[in-house]
Amino acid sequence: MVAATHTTRNIEITAENLQEELHRLEAQRQALERELAAVTAHLGSVQQALAALQGLMRTAPPAASRPVVSSPVADIPAAESAEPGPSAAVDAPATADERTRASEDAPERTRPARREPERTAQDQGKYGRLTEQIMEFFAGTGGTAVRARDVAAALGRDTDAGSINAVRSTLDRLVGTSRIQRAGRGLYRAHSS
Repeated sequence: MVAATHTTRNIEITAENLQEELHRLEAQRQALERELAAVTAHLGSVQQALAALQGLMRTAPPAASRPVVSSPVADIPAAESAEPGPSAAVDAPATADERTRASEDAPERTRPARREPERTAQDQGKYGRLTEQIMEFFAGTGGTAVRARDVAAALGRDTDAGSINAVRSTLDRLVGTSRIQRAGRGLYRAHSS
């Protein structure tokens, strides 16, 4: 009788432990999904910026002293290949006459449709606007220095390390583009205007 009670109690304890583990794993899964959504959004913006810069490089006027360069990135979408491909050599810039003739003779080129990651409306609203949310937050700080963790907490993105790191990365990007200032180690503030 005592052995049966002891076995039943062990089963109950094991079931409770498994239930706690299930809750912990579910929270971890949700945190990883949020982090993946943030990384996917950042990847999309980097790909767009790279495509825009490559477009500018193709249409930039030739300079007599401009050296011949190689393309640092192959024209392979990141979703198709994680391995870096060989860089293709770029020909010497064409003269204005050659560009004019080439554009008149060439058929109109169309860009292939981009594959956008599937996102829900909730993901778009929550993760597509991090930069704007941070700028709105700093607009209300009055120029006081704020820690990255406090910014994450104010935006409701302090639930896990991945979300906080996404906020830190965005803050560092905003410092790099001079939209906000670094006030010290781990401290940020709006530009004083």
